[in-house]
Amino acid sequence: MNTRVLRIELKRSVAPWAGVVILVAALAFLFLIRGMWWSGTARWTAQWTSMAMWTRSLLIVLWPLAVGLGALQGLRDRRSRMGELLASTPRPAVQRAAVPTAATALTLASAFALLVLVGAAQVLADTAYTHLGWLPISLVGALSLVAGAVLGMGIGRVVPSALTPPALAVGAFVLTNVLRVSEGPAVPEAAVPNRLSLLSPAVAQVREVLFTLSASVHVGQTLWLLGMAATGFALLIAATPRTRLLALAPVLAGAVVALLVLPAEPRRTYVVDEAAAAMVCDGPVCVTQAHRARLAGLAGPGREALRLLRGALGDRAPVAVRESTAPRAQGAEPERSSTAVLVDFDDGMIATAEDEELTRALVAQGMAPNCFPRSERESNSTWETAGQSVAAAWVLGDLEALGGTGHSSRDQLALAEPVWKELRALSRAEQRSRIGAMHAAALSCEGDPLHVLSGGAER
Repeated sequence: MNTRVLRIELKRSVAPWAGVVILVAALAFLFLIRGMWWSGTARWTAQWTSMAMWTRSLLIVLWPLAVGLGALQGLRDRRSRMGELLASTPRPAVQRAAVPTAATALTLASAFALLVLVGAAQVLADTAYTHLGWLPISLVGALSLVAGAVLGMGIGRVVPSALTPPALAVGAFVLTNVLRVSEGPAVPEAAVPNRLSLLSPAVAQVREVLFTLSASVHVGQTLWLLGMAATGFALLIAATPRTRLLALAPVLAGAVVALLVLPAEPRRTYVVDEAAAAMVCDGPVCVTQAHRARLAGLAGPGREALRLLRGALGDRAPVAVRESTAPRAQGAEPERSSTAVLVDFDDGMIATAEDEELTRALVAQGMAPNCFPRSERESNSTWETAGQSVAAAWVLGDLEALGGTGHSSRDQLALAEPVWKELRALSRAEQRSRIGAMHAAALSCEGDPLHVLSGGAER
């Protein structure tokens, strides 16, 4: 391809503006709206995979824009009334179509690459865990914008109406929403079968930092998008109704092959990134590779918490502090263990605590593991939190409200103080009996810790 012609195309066509619109729309969405992408361990600037997944989730809006802008580019010959003149030139149609296609592809891919670079610059400053597993997610995202735009160009040339670009953009937006995965990656659910939902270039909103897309998703989506791009390019060079009909073959073939490759089950779509979930330990205290920067601050309080729990629970005490890696749907019960204090860095009680406050939080979690999920998107029971504060007070000797739980100190203490006073008034043997019953109830989620500590009396 003549680079001089390509430079002229980039200067005089709408292709550069398409890239600008995509980039500005994405950055405006990310920086002007304070959504879930700015909170928790799975925020878009926290880890490489989260960044790639969040930028892919924006394709629910960006992909229809790319399709509409491509259709606008495809109307150029009709708008300039040069169709007959170009058809009479000896230059092959493939060469005529290749230049605007390359210009559009270059600008859209560059726009998406710049979006990823903005996220990458922030991730580099926020994480010590570096890997390349996120790269296929972003590459497929860039390919989807290019394929959508090329398809739009082809349809715009075949249906040269001023209504074609907006109609295509709206249609693509409706399609991505119909195919949209409606829940997070732990247990995704969609209005259509899983394979069909994966034909959408967008992914679900990110709720779990350890999840990534499986290899079969990358392969299937790539085949589908290549077929889409091939159909778009074939429509650009097709001159007769028959060739236009034949131009549909690549996208249909790509869809069929992709549906054979894409996973039928949601749990094979989003999988745990084994490398990110691998444990890094300092003695009995372990975190995942993704959060290894948190290990130094967790190790000391973790050891102290285990020592205190051993004195309080004896042989029933947990012997390790470990970050939880079990998949969990939003609102589902958290993982619990009788042998380890499980840490979730999305739990504000753990995430924001340091030193003595962190030790108290780990003791509370070890004495009465959560039965209700607790994060910025989920709120557990005030009764459970109050019960944890009483359990930690019994170990540490003084009652304090637990921070970062989403419940005010006043609310916690209003529930906890009467039970704490009643518990302290009992004999040591009775106190141990209630503490043991509370611990067992919390592990099995068959009783409210505060209810059990009050002797089982009605609240």
